[in-house]
Amino acid sequence: MPEPTDQRALLVVGGGRMGEALLGGLLTAGRPAGELVVAEVSPSRREELAAAHPGVAVVEEVVPAGAAVLAVKPGDIAGAARAVADAGVRRVLSVAAGVPTQTIERAAGRPLAVVRAMPNTPALIGAGAAAISRGSAAGEEDLAWAEDVLGAVGVVVRVPETALDAVTGLSGSGPAYVFLVAEAMVEAGVLAGLSREVAETLAFQTLLGSARLLVDGSIGPAALRAAVTSPGGTTAVGLRELERRGVRAAFLDAVTAAAARSRELGQ
Repeated sequence: MPEPTDQRALLVVGGGRMGEALLGGLLTAGRPAGELVVAEVSPSRREELAAAHPGVAVVEEVVPAGAAVLAVKPGDIAGAARAVADAGVRRVLSVAAGVPTQTIERAAGRPLAVVRAMPNTPALIGAGAAAISRGSAAGEEDLAWAEDVLGAVGVVVRVPETALDAVTGLSGSGPAYVFLVAEAMVEAGVLAGLSREVAETLAFQTLLGSARLLVDGSIGPAALRAAVTSPGGTTAVGLRELERRGVRAAFLDAVTAAAARSRELGQ
């Protein structure tokens, strides 16, 4: 596998799913493989990454780089921050859930511009939603850099760090809510008499098409819902049942509970 002979532009610490998603997105967006290096402790995973991304240096330990993405587990973030700081990195993007920028800055032991992000799993297919916040030493250029990195795998918004727990509850955990809805729709289709294959095809495409209407359209969800709902029709009856069962309130409670849990984990 390629070995870095000089300082690379970007070091990805952690070659797991999110680390590889960012790596793949950057390469797809046109970032030269020779500018990238991945530090991954697992030998088997290093082999997989090297085979999947020719030209990218895949190494065992942190090496000098212009900037770094910390894509490790929250429990490993302090060691990773100190390692990249010791290697001369001065700018990092952390995607470790629940770890405050102050914690990362303190662990680094020296000046470090930290941008914290909350991405989500659709980044794996380039359709992610991420929010970023800056630490005490990070400026506008650091935020723009982080947007460029995460923008390779989806949309990026800026929020105060105090809002990242809410982001976690909404978009960070959100894919699981959507998957649960998809499961329920498929089961309902089977209960109504469809084969599972047909129910999955229709349910998944319905979710995809509806999401595209939301993202690409000029009207909001309430207006889109109203356009589908004829007075006294089948959709109106179905929506009445959802409201009667408290589905709207359940989603409100799910997001707020997940946000509260995120705050607990960050303390």
